[in-house]
Amino acid sequence: MTGKEGGHVDHASANAMPPHADRVNPDTLEVAPGTAHERLEGWIPELASEEELRLALEKAFDYRGDVTITRKDGSKVEGYIFDRRTGKSLADSAVRLFPRDSDRKISIPYAEIAALAFSGRDTAAGKSFDAWVRKYWEKKAAGEKDIGIQAEALE
Repeated sequence: MTGKEGGHVDHASANAMPPHADRVNPDTLEVAPGTAHERLEGWIPELASEEELRLALEKAFDYRGDVTITRKDGSKVEGYIFDRRTGKSLADSAVRLFPRDSDRKISIPYAEIAALAFSGRDTAAGKSFDAWVRKYWEKKAAGEKDIGIQAEALE
């Protein structure tokens, strides 16, 4: 009881709004969406302009699978892009990757790139926490014991 001296109830205080009641409820605020990853697997972007090439290579840098780069001399290299250096011109810019068939890192200037294909499997596609939990509950519902969900082996 909130009260005054003598044990009397202070009805005004008992019916008062709780502290901080005038603040905004965080559950009613707008919620920003999480990161939405584009489905780039199998995409072959049109590289008609310098801007399109730069944009495609930025997406390739963020891609979680292998890409195939075709150079202007016709040679192809497939691998995982782990770095890019952007300069003022295409000749000053380069992409660095681990080729699929080699342990050495290579660098390819943007100016040498004729085509780009998102050829490898996106290793993180469908690997959300929700998917993990769903698999767990499916196994539990099927009566499996001592279940744990192990991560898939990377290729």
